[in-house]
Amino acid sequence: MDRSPSLEQLRALIAVAETGSFSAAARQLDRAQSVVSYTIANLEALLGVALFVRGKRKPELTAAGRAILADARRLDLLMGQLNAKAAGLQRGLEGEVSVAVDVMFPSPRLVEALQAFALAFPTVALNLTMEALGGVLKLVLDGDCAIGISGPNQNWPHVIEARTIGTVELVLVAAPIHPLAQAAQPVRISDAREHTQLVLTDRSRLTLGQTFGVYSNRAWKLGDLGAKHRLLLAGLGWGSMPRHLVEADLEAGRLVRIALADRGSVNYNISLIHRTDAATGPACQWLSHYLASGTPPGTLVADAY
Repeated sequence: MDRSPSLEQLRALIAVAETGSFSAAARQLDRAQSVVSYTIANLEALLGVALFVRGKRKPELTAAGRAILADARRLDLLMGQLNAKAAGLQRGLEGEVSVAVDVMFPSPRLVEALQAFALAFPTVALNLTMEALGGVLKLVLDGDCAIGISGPNQNWPHVIEARTIGTVELVLVAAPIHPLAQAAQPVRISDAREHTQLVLTDRSRLTLGQTFGVYSNRAWKLGDLGAKHRLLLAGLGWGSMPRHLVEADLEAGRLVRIALADRGSVNYNISLIHRTDAATGPACQWLSHYLASGTPPGTLVADAY
């Protein structure tokens, strides 16, 4: 009788491929390294193909391994979705809902959703965490938050379902007293590099080694968008901010827009994310819908032309 690979074997394959080593995969799976190696060997024997090239310092997938990995990920996702659906059907109204929101997300839209949630679900506690860049993704990946409103990501992990729900315009600004504000526009890149740039940093370290619009040779890294705003107003540097947060400052002349030679603004994509293998109850689903659409579930919205 033919045997099929077990979910444990497929998850071992995924872990080794994603972590880049058997030891790291063992730590991720909370198994001994010898157990992971044995599991992979059994999977190869069962399938009749080599999944990894032998004799390499780091595990390297064969062509067959890459093909099997794609199927393994798909099956793992399907099983996670099945378990999550079953758990959701068994569960009634949640006692609490945890959500992580990117600091760039428009505050009025967030406040409106939270106020509506409090009215719709007065008995459900809501835990809110505000983070920047990869911080939202990490909270959802780790299971600390059921849903997240995240900024852009170049490669979502395979357990994450992401749906774009809007964009935020980021504009470059500085105080009127700042040299770049007084310079001829657009500002040359070489000139911008000579002045301190205020940069929002990622406390999660998921984007370690990546830079997002950093030009200056002198960058102050800040983990708080409010602190960045205050330093910009004080004329201590230049940088990008969500347009909706600085609109009043621009109108009052407390900040002025600057344009670099290669760009004046950029669109920051916002996505609703959740783990596909995590169950969500009715309150969480309701809040997800409101954050994504700006309306509660079941509300009819007229088409705009």
